[in-house]
Amino acid sequence: MNVDPELSAIAAYILDLFRKEGMMIATCESCTGGLIAAALTSVAGSSDVFDRGFVTYSNEAKSDLVGVDPKLIEEKGAVSSEVAIAMAAGTLDRSKAGAAVSVTGIAGPGGGTPEKPVGLVFVSVAGPGGIFVEELRLEDKGRDSIRNETARQALEILAAFGTRSFAEGAEDEDDDTFE
Repeated sequence: MNVDPELSAIAAYILDLFRKEGMMIATCESCTGGLIAAALTSVAGSSDVFDRGFVTYSNEAKSDLVGVDPKLIEEKGAVSSEVAIAMAAGTLDRSKAGAAVSVTGIAGPGGGTPEKPVGLVFVSVAGPGGIFVEELRLEDKGRDSIRNETARQALEILAAFGTRSFAEGAEDEDDDTFE
């Protein structure tokens, strides 16, 4: 499988960053269907950093594989910040990783609503500094574009919020690096 060269380059950076931190990574993907894991494993030597990836495309898989409460999915919807957080936390609990990234969203072309349009994605990272979630509103340039942009931004968010050095910086209020 060929992964977009830009994604592979970002993945290589992420792997080096987490290798230096001595941390493993796990993924939980819905709308990207394993693209983030594919980007990470497209880099030779990734096995010392990448622990595992869950593709939880169905609501049942989100519950069965990473423990997302079905009531949460029913109440908030599979595409929500709450479910993204539960996916990341569940992935961390069910892996040997020190950081986990999850994505859930609507890649299209159908499935969107006025409240949750195509291109709405939630990315969550669970790691040493706690859990972070970000809502993305991606332009609807087609399914592949949304999936690739989601994977790119998820990797960047993982780099920014998933490491021990971030957790240490977040705890140090005098450190202006994270302002």
